[in-house]
Amino acid sequence: MTVEPTRIKGLTIAALGVLFITPDALLVKITSVEPVVFLFWRGLLLAFSFFAISWLRYRSQLVAEIRKCGRKGLFCASAFAISTLGFVVGMKNTAAGNVLVILNTAPVIAAVIAWAVWKETLPLRTWVVILVCVAGATFMAIGEWGKGDPLGLMMAAVAATALASNLNMARSQPDSDMSVMLMFGALVLAGVAALAGGAQMLSLRDGFFIALLCLVFLPMACILIQIGPRYIPAAEVSLMLLLETVLGSFLVWLFLGEIPPNLSLIGGVIVFSTLAIHGWIEVRRYRRATRS
Repeated sequence: MTVEPTRIKGLTIAALGVLFITPDALLVKITSVEPVVFLFWRGLLLAFSFFAISWLRYRSQLVAEIRKCGRKGLFCASAFAISTLGFVVGMKNTAAGNVLVILNTAPVIAAVIAWAVWKETLPLRTWVVILVCVAGATFMAIGEWGKGDPLGLMMAAVAATALASNLNMARSQPDSDMSVMLMFGALVLAGVAALAGGAQMLSLRDGFFIALLCLVFLPMACILIQIGPRYIPAAEVSLMLLLETVLGSFLVWLFLGEIPPNLSLIGGVIVFSTLAIHGWIEVRRYRRATRS
C-alpha cells in the first residue's frame, strides 16, 4: 500500500470517529447526574462496549491481539483513563473555556512528542493547518474564558498531554490494534469513580441518555480514533478532534438553544473551513497519485 491511500484511510477513520463523538457534549449536558456518577457509568458501560466490539472483531484471537499490544498497550489504556479523568476534573474546577483552550493544544503537543521521542516530522502544510485550527478553536473557547482553580487548569493540561501521548504511543506500533486495550482503561476509570462514591443508581431518563452515549456513540468513536494513528500521525488525529468542538456546539445550539457568541461562530467557521480544505487537498493529491 502506498503512502497516499494510507493517509486517506487514516483521515477517513479519524473523521468517522469525530462524527460518532459529536453527540458527546449534548448528551452530557442533558443528564442531571453528578460528574463522579457520570464518570462511573461512562467507564463501566464503555468497558462492556469495548469488550463486545473487540470480541466481535477478533473472537478467539482477542487474547493474542491484547498480548501483541504489550506494555505500550497498557500505556495507551492508562492514558485513555487519565485523559478522561483530567477532562472531567478540569470541567468541574474551572471555566469550560479554560479547559477547551488547553485541550485545543493537543495537536501541537502530539506533534512535539512525535518529533522529540519518535523523530517523526510533519510537513509544513500540516503545521499550518494545525496552527490555524488551534487558533480557530481558541476563538470558540474565548467566549467562556474565565478565572478558575489552578487544579482545574492543571488537570486540563494533563488531559491534553495524556490524549497526545496515547495517540503517539499507538502510532509507534502500527502493527498492533491498541483499541483492544481501551476496555482496561475504561475499567480503571469506573473503579476510580466508584471509590469516589460514583456507584449510584440512575433515573430512567439519565440512564437512557448515558446508555445511548456509552453503548452506541462513544465506543465507535473511541475505537476509530484509537485506530487512526496506525495510518496517519498522532498530531493529525488530534487535529481532527477539533472538529468535534464545532459540531458538538452546533448540536447543543440546535437542541438546547444555547446560542454561541460571535467569536465562537468565527472560530467554528475557521476550524471547519480549514479542515474541509485540508481534506479536499489530500483527496486531490491521492487522485493525482493514482493517475500517474
